[in-house]
Amino acid sequence: MVRGVITFFGLALSLMASDQNQQGVDAAVVVGLVDHIVYATPDLDLGIQRIEEALGVRASAGGQHPGRGTRNALIALGPGRYLEIIGPDPEQPNPQAPRTFGIDDLKVPRLVAWAARASDLDRQANEAKRQGVAVGDVAAGRRKQPDGLLLSWRYTAPQAAMALGGGVVPFWIDWSQTPHPSGTAPAGATLVGLRAEHPELERIRSVLQKMGIPLPVSAGPRPALIATIESSRGRVEIR
Repeated sequence: MVRGVITFFGLALSLMASDQNQQGVDAAVVVGLVDHIVYATPDLDLGIQRIEEALGVRASAGGQHPGRGTRNALIALGPGRYLEIIGPDPEQPNPQAPRTFGIDDLKVPRLVAWAARASDLDRQANEAKRQGVAVGDVAAGRRKQPDGLLLSWRYTAPQAAMALGGGVVPFWIDWSQTPHPSGTAPAGATLVGLRAEHPELERIRSVLQKMGIPLPVSAGPRPALIATIESSRGRVEIR
């Protein structure tokens, strides 16, 4: 049961009874699918500060995304999952295409997207397309960590996922060829729930069902993701 909610720098902080789990097994199933959640910000330092104030954990530098005009910072949310804070990279020239996740138009930081871990990326992408879900083509990404380690991954297009559901529909990602970023990200927070709101409720539920994603979605005035994270500050809802 929610005992109290306050708004703090764009984050809803929820104090919940420790033994209460409204979504039961469903929450664990959804969390098990999450690779990472994406918190986009018009300024990376600002995003890092707001998450630290909410969770009591300071994100560490993740690295630059060459040619995309962005950089990120990370916090582990349990084994194999993490929170990515992503913003413009002042050391890179402005990219020719808009930055991913609508970063160029952001006024304040917010949770904008999530990535689901892929068990068989090519098969999942092809099956989604067969079902009429435009997840985009499988592509490769890379970034260099501050320690020089080059990370690489394969994923479906985040832009396609954003077009499908405004961040509610996930993109898939596969890190099987490289260490998972959560292994070196600061610990101290755990993802315990993820849910969403969307004005086109039935369409979004249909898309998620075709993708095999049991994300709880309720009606709302605009697309929104709500992540419940447990840390030394208690249970915090980030949206």
